[in-house]
This record gives sequence, structure tokens and C-alpha cells, in this order.
Amino acid sequence: MTPFDLPPRRRMAGEPIVPMINVVFLLLVFFLLTAQIAPPDPVDVVLPIANAEADTSAGAALYLPADGDIAFGDLRGDDAIRAAVAAGPVALRADAGADARDLADVLARLAAAGAEQVSLQTEGAL
Repeated sequence: MTPFDLPPRRRMAGEPIVPMINVVFLLLVFFLLTAQIAPPDPVDVVLPIANAEADTSAGAALYLPADGDIAFGDLRGDDAIRAAVAAGPVALRADAGADARDLADVLARLAAAGAEQVSLQTEGAL
């Protein structure tokens, strides 16, 4: 028997790709289902523009639109202030067109409700 009489060897099949595709698909579905999508703002607010870099990672966002109606999630008025103070440090997102008296009133009401830290959020300068 000579080496030429042996049957030809079969080539090894490559690694199957289907199980890897299944794992990637399952990971994609897992991350889509567990991701937190930021809820929309309860009211439209145009933030004032600041020249300095500010920390926008403060806690609970309390909104003061131009019409002066305070909002925190679905709550309005004093309920919104109490809920924002209870949620932790307050990030006040006041509209650039909001009246200064309304802003001062909200800050006084936050202090009366026991807010220890309030940060006024602004847009960065372009």
C-alpha cells in the first residue's frame, strides 16, 4: 500500500457561526430590555446659557417654565417642591424667560421645605 492509495483526508469544518450569532442576539435583547430610558421632561424649558462649565449631574430635577408653574414629574406646585426635596439634592431647571421673582419665590419655598442643596442648571456656551 502506497501513500497514494489512501483516501483523501476531509478538511476540518470551520467553527459554526450560528451559536455566536444567537449569543450576540440574546445579549442585544438583554441590554435593550434592561436599559433605562430617560423620561421626557414634564414641561418645555429653555435653559439660560452660562459661560462656565457646570456640574449637571445633580439630583432631582425641578422645573420652572416661563409661566411659573413648578413641575416635578407629574406633580405641580407645592407637591412638586416637597417631592423634589425628598428625592435629594435639587437641580433647578429654570427657563431663561422665567421671571426673577418666580425664581426667588421657588428658592424660598425650597428652603422652607428643607432643601439643603439646590443647583441652578444652565446650558453651556457654544
